[in-house]
Amino acid sequence: MRRTGTTRRGALKAVGATAGGLLTACSGGDDDGADEPGTAAAVRAEKALRVRSTRTSRELLRQYDAVLELHPDQATRLTPLRDSVALHVTALSPPPPKKKDESGKPKPSPSESASASAPPDGAPVGDVGGAGPTPFVPADPGKAVRELAAAERRSADAHAEALVHAPPELARLLASLAAAGAAHAYLLTKGSSS
Repeated sequence: MRRTGTTRRGALKAVGATAGGLLTACSGGDDDGADEPGTAAAVRAEKALRVRSTRTSRELLRQYDAVLELHPDQATRLTPLRDSVALHVTALSPPPPKKKDESGKPKPSPSESASASAPPDGAPVGDVGGAGPTPFVPADPGKAVRELAAAERRSADAHAEALVHAPPELARLLASLAAAGAAHAYLLTKGSSS
């Protein structure tokens, strides 16, 4: 059987490039949309889409955490992918509302820069994983990783579906997340045999 040309190294480079793109693609605008009714509705719709997409990535992050808890021997393989998903959650999270100074201009809150930073490698992400019941994880590590790959594909599909309804900047972010999810799924399944 011939190789398709996609290797684990190539897929990891693609994931790294996608993660870099995520960090540069996220920028908050100064317009809060309060001046025009149509703009305010668009801002509300974008925030709702971000919340749904964040929930999708949080569920995936919780799945990674559950697999790593039950199968710590998979940490070398799964931790970089899990950390990437944690960055996805951070990138998708709706930005906090900007506070305004006396002149009416937005000013950054002291916690904005702290909340936007990613955790160090291997560190817990705090509330990034969200609350809820712990996902079921099979006792067999191979099956657990296959189910994780299926969760990555579902997450990628959800982000790809959501980007159709997103404004351009968010659509680019969701496209990057969908591509990263597909690369993760590849690394968790076919990529593991190379």
